Amino acid sequence: MVHIRRFAFRVAAALVYVSFVQAQTISSVCQRISNSISLASSVFYDPEPSYLADIYHYAESSSQTSVCSVEPGTAEDVGIVLTILGSTRTLFGIKGGGHIMNPNYSSTAGVQISMSRFTAVDYDSSTGTVVVGAGNIWDNVYEALLPYNVNVVGGRVSGIGVAGYTLGGGYSYLTNQYGLTIDTVRVFELVLPNGTVTNVTESKHPDLFFALKGGYNNYGIVTGFTYQTYPQGLVWGGQNIYLGQYVDQINAATADFANNVTDPKAALITTYDYQDGVFVISVLMFYDAPTQPAGIFDGFLTVPALSADVSTRDYLDLVLTENTSTSANMRGYYNTVPLMDITLPLLEAVVSQLQYWQSILSSDSGTLFSYDVEPFLPTILTHGSPSAYPWTRAERFLPLNVYFAWTDAADDSDFYNALVATAANLTAVAVSEGQVLVPVAPHYPNYALYGTSLASIWGTSLGEMIVVKEECDPHNVMGLTGGWKIPI
Repeated sequence: MVHIRRFAFRVAAALVYVSFVQAQTISSVCQRISNSISLASSVFYDPEPSYLADIYHYAESSSQTSVCSVEPGTAEDVGIVLTILGSTRTLFGIKGGGHIMNPNYSSTAGVQISMSRFTAVDYDSSTGTVVVGAGNIWDNVYEALLPYNVNVVGGRVSGIGVAGYTLGGGYSYLTNQYGLTIDTVRVFELVLPNGTVTNVTESKHPDLFFALKGGYNNYGIVTGFTYQTYPQGLVWGGQNIYLGQYVDQINAATADFANNVTDPKAALITTYDYQDGVFVISVLMFYDAPTQPAGIFDGFLTVPALSADVSTRDYLDLVLTENTSTSANMRGYYNTVPLMDITLPLLEAVVSQLQYWQSILSSDSGTLFSYDVEPFLPTILTHGSPSAYPWTRAERFLPLNVYFAWTDAADDSDFYNALVATAANLTAVAVSEGQVLVPVAPHYPNYALYGTSLASIWGTSLGEMIVVKEECDPHNVMGLTGGWKIPI
């Protein structure tokens, strides 16, 4: 027994020593970066405030303590940083808004790159496009475009980062009219792993342009996006919150909207929540005009609301109605089921799953159990060209979002397993209803839980993506960072 204890102590000491050596090695890389970048960029260390802001993520479980953080201020400096990291084979993370739920996807124990200095929003009225820096959140973009009465196809709630959201696909209140966010990108400003800065367009770089639309950070670091803009005036909408006792009425209204509303200016998110043990339902309603036509949302507006915040407002004010701060700084994961249709039996199954997992896990450290139902028209994928995600545009699928949040790291595996199980259960319900393509449909990568197969994320796109990856990143520099990774 004494020998075993001594052996265990030596192993633990050896691991601590290895970690120390690795940290010292990475620290030298941080210093090399600091000595090589321009005055437009900076390197920070714990406990400097900028460092703490750079490593912060919305979910505590997505944050890591890096050796240093880097805030590049120019695309050229991003290139310098990438070449140093690649030549030294140093692990790194790339953070835009920091809202990703999967651990290690935009964080690292190595060098954290924060895109926080890429905050330009430059509108060009002559082309009807806007160049947006990769460090923005959508709130900033909407605010900057308000004076011009134009808008972009972007995030639906406050605090969502531009970069990860776009590179993963992007579903918006405007998607029924204009498609996914990736369908509206005209140019990606990309820093390749060799440090070269290039503007990727569909006409000049068709293969790389295809791969970037859903391919995340596998080809380099995107520092800016040029989006098509669209006319935008006042809108009607907001959020109503209902007590769980009205679930049957909300289910009926949601199923009716999903199957009968064909007006592309209308959009909806119905969310079933257990928040601190209380069953509530929130409904985000949207219509792209100052008033909504009679009848579209009557099924919701006639139900007594616990709170109601629906009115005519500007687009930014609409986005700010959804407050995501209640689950910030907690641990949390997403998962998704790509539905073909939203039916009343399926919604009843969603409620059943919500109630079951709340009853099972609330005694751990669970404080939020959430299922978001998001109807879209069958035509949304006709607005764009082929893309890595979704790999098929023959049929659109609806990205059901499941989100659990908790406080104790010891419960991580329980919640992970629950998210896997609830997705499997809802998939089975969908298949039993005749939605036979759900098990093999594209999983929305911005919602997909880590461990989801690459075949479920990229499907038949993967072969072409690998070819592009081998051309752009033959030494797999981008494999040193987190996220959905293309194997080469």
